Amino acid sequence: MWERFTYYGMRAILTLFMVTAVADGGLGIDDKAASSIYGLYVAASYLLALLGGWIADRLIGAQRAVFSGAVLIIAGNALLASGTSQVFFLGLVLIAFGVGLLKPNVSGLVADLYPEGGSRRDAGFSLFYMGINVGALLGAVLVPIFAARFGWHWGFALPAAGMFLGLVQFVLTRRHLAVLPECAAATGSWLPVILIAAGVAAVASLAMGGAISIEPRAAARATSWLIGMLAVGYFAYLIFFAGLSRIERNRVFVMLALFIASTVYYAGIEQTGTSLTLFTDRYMDRRVLGHEVPAGVFQGMSSVYIIVFAPVFSALWLALGRRGRDLSTPVKFSAGLALMGVSFLVMYFASRYVIAGEKVLPTWLAVCYLVQMWGDLCLAPVGLSSMTKLAAPRFVGQVMGVWFLSLALGNNLAGQLAGEYDAGNLASLPALFFKIFEWGAVAGAAMLLLTPVLKRLMAGVK
Repeated sequence: MWERFTYYGMRAILTLFMVTAVADGGLGIDDKAASSIYGLYVAASYLLALLGGWIADRLIGAQRAVFSGAVLIIAGNALLASGTSQVFFLGLVLIAFGVGLLKPNVSGLVADLYPEGGSRRDAGFSLFYMGINVGALLGAVLVPIFAARFGWHWGFALPAAGMFLGLVQFVLTRRHLAVLPECAAATGSWLPVILIAAGVAAVASLAMGGAISIEPRAAARATSWLIGMLAVGYFAYLIFFAGLSRIERNRVFVMLALFIASTVYYAGIEQTGTSLTLFTDRYMDRRVLGHEVPAGVFQGMSSVYIIVFAPVFSALWLALGRRGRDLSTPVKFSAGLALMGVSFLVMYFASRYVIAGEKVLPTWLAVCYLVQMWGDLCLAPVGLSSMTKLAAPRFVGQVMGVWFLSLALGNNLAGQLAGEYDAGNLASLPALFFKIFEWGAVAGAAMLLLTPVLKRLMAGVK
């Protein structure tokens, strides 16, 4: 909960801070570059999850990985709150590395609470996901308010405090968690972790000093190719060189299909931090009861919907499971993709009013986020649960890293997609939203058509 408070709180103000003029306390970066930087930052957070899963599996264990990730997140947010633009970007690097250590391994710890799998694990992950969204809601509401009232730096300081509380809570209660089987073989060596962190810091320092020139949009494109090649290489390793049985190899093909679907999904839904936030800031009437609400606060609507509907969807999966009518994972993914697409069809019509010179009411965004979160509950917690069930036991940590690799690619593509919006050409706004609608509709239909094949390859995994 507290890690997501940190992440979503910072996300609510990150793009707006970057595009705000220097005279007003921001960085003065143009929309396209800011969208690319945002996509790169979020992509790096998830890209490093693959490394974080390996570090936990082979070196320090899941619990120590979660602990060290939290420490890096606190340090990174402290840097965001403290000073210059150079220090700001170093803070982003530290946060990305910390999230990469924490996220895949905390999910593995949750999976270990439900060793029997099945619909009970799906329901458990839905509750876990609801807890995440409590933090996301608090962060999305409180951080923008702090930033608007006390300044950008105080807005970034609040997430650091939240992660500190989360770390204290984890240390005091982790005795209740079991040690995962793959962690028992960990060497306990911190040296590789220290060397990797030092290398990342060195590269960031060279970039800040001007020794390395980085163009955000070119870097985003290159990163997409890098992530894609990493994913192809890792799936090839699992299929041909990991010593898996035939049934385990078949399940890898299912994981590959879920990976692709997840990438498409997050390329759409992660417009929340870029194009949808810029839309909210510039084209939406944000006055509520006579007060103008900070644009980032509206991101909290997504978390409200998750908190309200997560128990409903959890109960639905349990009820269907008891009756032997549980929807298969591919069908749930198909529904999630289709709903994501429909949410942007809503924004397509809203943007048509913007072109006509009007400011739109928050109800458009409220409906968009409602449909998105219905789709999210069909895909995100189910995806987390399914990857833990499909993975061979000795590869759970790494496979969770691969799952977050799909989020890395999707988020990076989201930043590139948002770059297609040109504030000087409003016609680009409905074009962007309609393009994302088409992506969701086509991907959802494809997943539905592939369902019979994927169910056979799952070999009894439910």
